[in-house]
Amino acid sequence: MNRRRSFLTSLKLFFPYLTAYPKQLIAAIILGIASGVTSVTMTYLIGVSVDQMVGTGSVNFSQLTKILTLFVGIFLVTVVSQYLIARLGNFVAYDSVAQLRERTFTHLNQLPLSYYDQTTKGDIVSRFTNDMDNISVAISAVFNQVFAGMTVVIIALIFMLYLSPTLALIVLAATPIIFLVTYILSRTSQKYFSAQQKLTGDISGFITEMIGNQKIVKAFQRETVNQQNFETLNQELYYRGQKAQFASSLTNPGSRFIDHMAYLSVGLVGGLLALNGRTDITVGIISSFTIYASQFTKPFIDLSGITTQIQTAIAGLDRAFDLLNQPVEAPDGKNSLVLTDVFGEVVFEHVSFSYSKDRPLIQDFNLTVKPGETIAIVGKTGAGKSTLVNLLMRFYEVDAGKITIDGNDIQKISRDNLRRHFGMVLQETWLMEASLRENLRYGKPNADDEEIFAALKAAYMDDFVRNLPEGLDTIVGVTGLKLSDGQKQLLTIARTMISQPPMLILDEATSSVDTLTEKNIQTAFLTMMEGHTSFVIAHRLSTIKNADQILVLDQGQIVEIGTHEKLLEQTGYYYRLYHAQFTEEN
Repeated sequence: MNRRRSFLTSLKLFFPYLTAYPKQLIAAIILGIASGVTSVTMTYLIGVSVDQMVGTGSVNFSQLTKILTLFVGIFLVTVVSQYLIARLGNFVAYDSVAQLRERTFTHLNQLPLSYYDQTTKGDIVSRFTNDMDNISVAISAVFNQVFAGMTVVIIALIFMLYLSPTLALIVLAATPIIFLVTYILSRTSQKYFSAQQKLTGDISGFITEMIGNQKIVKAFQRETVNQQNFETLNQELYYRGQKAQFASSLTNPGSRFIDHMAYLSVGLVGGLLALNGRTDITVGIISSFTIYASQFTKPFIDLSGITTQIQTAIAGLDRAFDLLNQPVEAPDGKNSLVLTDVFGEVVFEHVSFSYSKDRPLIQDFNLTVKPGETIAIVGKTGAGKSTLVNLLMRFYEVDAGKITIDGNDIQKISRDNLRRHFGMVLQETWLMEASLRENLRYGKPNADDEEIFAALKAAYMDDFVRNLPEGLDTIVGVTGLKLSDGQKQLLTIARTMISQPPMLILDEATSSVDTLTEKNIQTAFLTMMEGHTSFVIAHRLSTIKNADQILVLDQGQIVEIGTHEKLLEQTGYYYRLYHAQFTEEN
């Protein structure tokens, strides 16, 4: 019942995408009627031709020639109509799915960060590729069947009732049986198709993760284990897919068997009636009727033949609209603040937050950061360091309390405007498949080459870029120039410098560079952020000695706060952490 409701809901949600093409749909209806009428008319002409040859002693070749000429003309109309219907069907199918894919991508950009934390990349990609492709293929197939097929059903039924109500009843009796067989088998196989699509997403996620981390896999000799994990997933997909395909594949032959039984019954009953002297049933009528019977059930048989495609598309629609039904970030209010001149005073007032209700993380957190201060945040893994940044950027919303910038509650500030005032350099580097210029302009699209090279110089990458044959036009990424992790990190630092934000967040920003370059970058950052507020999350405590305040976190709470010297004098948590690291580094 739930699957049926889910299917109907998804179909209802997708219907507006199809009805967005009224001209194409009207044209397809007209062409479908033309194709249906001509198909049935050809069948009628076949019966007339048979009676011309069998019903009289001599063959009227002149009359047969006229019938043949008319038949050829009608046949050409049928072929052209069906060709145009197929073209229209492909257009509507792929364009409507393109619109759905575009809306889905737009929706992805509006989802909160929590969705990406809880969903694998491969599963999201699978919804955009496999699921969407399956939908378009099924729509195209159904489109080709519906318009001409339904016309044929109606007209063929009229002709059959006109020619012989008795024989028509035999065909009509078989139709509900075909529907019943299709329904039972489809209902059985649908659950397997849904599981199959989910497993396809799981495998896509697994492969994406493993391919993206092959260095780690090989370094830890995990190839065999990963192979076993993949084979487990693949075997499960094989099992579900086999069940789905087997159950679905029975639909078409089952329907055809019933259709053939009806076909034989028409021939048998019609022949017996003709032999018994029924003048209203001739050899030509029986010939036409057997074809009419086939034409009447053909659309239903054809639909049962594409049951696999339809059910795969239904599963794809469910997954697509499941993504679209994910709640987006709460929209900014109409009166959201738009900050212009930011001084950089940041205050956390009685802030509480947890990722899950049963595991509290930050409770009644208070902190005041004056404009221009550099705040270093240290602590064990899981202490809540990155969580503070997530809350500050409104990637997650606080459960209680508030965070203010220059006295303005960040929940009242437009997210876009809030985030424009921060520059982020993360431990995980990201450069898109594009030129160096496009990558470096990511935060400031109108930056000129002079600004770019000034930032590159500050990040100690200007000589490297100038020596490249194509300079800033060099393509980086999978198909472009290969860069080391340290070079990628330096470029992301330069990218942040170009955007010139009033506040900066550094999350292990120098973790991938050597010690000498790290010192140079620290100097560049101090110059760039002079007079601006910055938050530095660091594990290398030697890099934060000059911070105005060092925040020591443990389980979401501030356990110590002060300058480097003062914290060492306290011989507490920071003292132990610093000397443990200092000893290890020496």
